[in-house]
Amino acid sequence: MDINAYDFHLPEELIAQVPLKDRASSRLMVLNREKKNIEHQRFADITNYLQKGDCLVLNDTRVLPARLYGAKEDTGGKVEVLLLHQTAGDEWEVLVKPAKKVKQGSRIVFGDGQLVAECTEIQEHGGRKVQFSYDGIFLEVLESLGEMPLPPYIKEQISDQERYQTVYAKEEGSAAAPTAGLHFTNELLEELESKGVEIVYLTLHVGLGTFRPVSVDTVEEHEMHAEFYQLSDESANKLNEIKKNNGRIISVGTTSTRTLETIVRDHGTFKEASGWTDIFIYPPYQLQAIDGLITNFHLPKSTLIMLVSAFAGRDFILEAYQKAVDERYRFFSFGDAMFIF
Repeated sequence: MDINAYDFHLPEELIAQVPLKDRASSRLMVLNREKKNIEHQRFADITNYLQKGDCLVLNDTRVLPARLYGAKEDTGGKVEVLLLHQTAGDEWEVLVKPAKKVKQGSRIVFGDGQLVAECTEIQEHGGRKVQFSYDGIFLEVLESLGEMPLPPYIKEQISDQERYQTVYAKEEGSAAAPTAGLHFTNELLEELESKGVEIVYLTLHVGLGTFRPVSVDTVEEHEMHAEFYQLSDESANKLNEIKKNNGRIISVGTTSTRTLETIVRDHGTFKEASGWTDIFIYPPYQLQAIDGLITNFHLPKSTLIMLVSAFAGRDFILEAYQKAVDERYRFFSFGDAMFIF
């Protein structure tokens, strides 16, 4: 299929640059797939659409402060380093800017020497492998020196970096937030649990490939980036119990969806599993694992809008996106939400 089938006009001023003060006060567009109708609500109203016996699946990954600013040890030249993922021990795959300054053997110093990175390999795609040296605990050093790697379409800096974390973020390892979960507060989750909605957690560490535009002419040519996922035995058993009792599984975000679909595709059921997934979901893919999806509004021609189109139908999704533009919804990471069931 031509990639332009997933294009739409998005005025730049609708791209949310800062988060709302109250997470649950964002707008919520509700899509009923069977009736093909659209409602406009507030996110806090999600409690009216979930019922006892439903299960909400949350991605508990935590974003690393993965952007570091340092200087070359020999010349003092400024270098920006973005952590992609840990390959072994203190070795990481990273992106560096300006790349031409960092050759094999180059050493980059951060802070007052609290952290040093030595380039051990130049990779084909322009990235680097570096070996870090430091005193103490790496994550603590990173917390003190690093910055949150906000998406490229967000030009503003946020004063509270926790605002780019979900309230339930726990497992360190993401380069980006699972943004559908940013709308939840602890109070809202407690309200849902008291109503009898089951809460289940999984982990998928979001890679920077999530921001990579689709640069091919047809959907089928696009290659997805791989991301690490993990589902515990306890969570798998809960999900199977929900299905057995005809409850609905509501996935929060495309990351949770991709994890669940990967596991059901590979095992035929929910099962304790971990590994790397590069599953690419687009029409006419039939989703098997979920009955509902909470998600944000995504980029034109992105793999994410293709995933929601596979769940709800391309025409219905593009109709909803046009309504979102007309009604001045806020788009992307800090924007408004959509509930599809």
